[in-house]
Amino acid sequence: MRIVVQKYGGSSVATPERIKAVARRVVDARRAGNAVVVVVSAMGDTTDELIALARQISDSPPKREMDMLLATGEQISIALLAMAIHDLGEPVISLTGPQGGIITDSAHTKAKILEVEPARVRAELNQGRIVIVAGFQGLSRDSADITTLGRGGSDTTAVALAAALGADVCEIYTDVKGVYTADPRVVPSARKLADISYGEMLEMASLGAVVLQPRSVEYAAQHGVTIHVRSSFAHEEGTYVREEKLVERDMVVVGVAHDTNVAKVVLVDVPDRPGVAHRLFSALAAEHINVDMIVQSTKQEKTTDLLFTVTRDDLPKTLEIADAVAKELGATGVLHATGLGKVSIVGAGMVSNPGVAARMFGALAANNVNIQVISTSEIKVSCLIDLDQVPVAVRAIHEAFGLGEEQNAPATSVEG
Repeated sequence: MRIVVQKYGGSSVATPERIKAVARRVVDARRAGNAVVVVVSAMGDTTDELIALARQISDSPPKREMDMLLATGEQISIALLAMAIHDLGEPVISLTGPQGGIITDSAHTKAKILEVEPARVRAELNQGRIVIVAGFQGLSRDSADITTLGRGGSDTTAVALAAALGADVCEIYTDVKGVYTADPRVVPSARKLADISYGEMLEMASLGAVVLQPRSVEYAAQHGVTIHVRSSFAHEEGTYVREEKLVERDMVVVGVAHDTNVAKVVLVDVPDRPGVAHRLFSALAAEHINVDMIVQSTKQEKTTDLLFTVTRDDLPKTLEIADAVAKELGATGVLHATGLGKVSIVGAGMVSNPGVAARMFGALAANNVNIQVISTSEIKVSCLIDLDQVPVAVRAIHEAFGLGEEQNAPATSVEG
């Protein structure tokens, strides 16, 4: 029997009425002859409300206890959805992440899935049941504690289960119709893509497109899982995320991403000698802090300024680490700034088409947008700019590359 994994985000299960609608969709998939596994996020803003509740109790709640608290959100969703499916006459069972075999490391609030042990899920499917698994959570192999996977972690839960079960497709249902050439709230003319490669989607997700968690795309690429991003409020096809060789498109740039959760950190007058960058970034990695847009500029006095960006959420811990490393290395000091945003273009075709970056910079210049930092790879160019200029920049770049226009090749969309 064909196995389908479906994931429903918080907006899709935000109310009892929406939960019932999801139940009908799940039952339709089951009655079409599929074995169905469903991964569900917490209802609506439940996670944010739980975080706010914790802050009323403690200014610095232990991460382990935060995981214990936040994991309850998904457990509410899976139980309610199971009740709705039961009332439609289909056999169903709900499982927590640990019961579903999601095994992680012990990095509380940012855990990574190490493996999936799907024996329980397979056994329930073999009994003819629809299986609902709580997203966003797992079990630490080392401590046997509940862990959570970070924002968007339910996407990764779904993809990991799809890989472990050999599912034909992993459908990610959300409140948008797929993956777009830009955020439609910023660019009304943004176009839904028919398909996108793993590499392009990973860059888009990492650069601020919140439709999919970056880890879920990385996991899908590693295990060859096809992701179909779709709207839970419509029945049309969305965007397929898959191998580059299967993506049928002749586009140099596929999208413009933006990220407003950015902070800049600069270590000033760092000694210019081997091992300095390793000392700083290994310390940040030990705290599971992701770093982006690294720029080093050498001075005449045999010192360098070392600039990088992190999320604003990680800024306090980053400054704590950077201050300690700066003193250890004999740097002059540490500077930081917020009020920044990052705009990026992404496309596998950029590697063989000169002049792409120049066109992006020209669009920004024509709209008086000043670039503070530039970062590039084979398939992306990112610019750090003032936060209040992000909407203008995104629209200008989108127009410069004609991304709102129909292309000759078919387009796909992914929703998360």
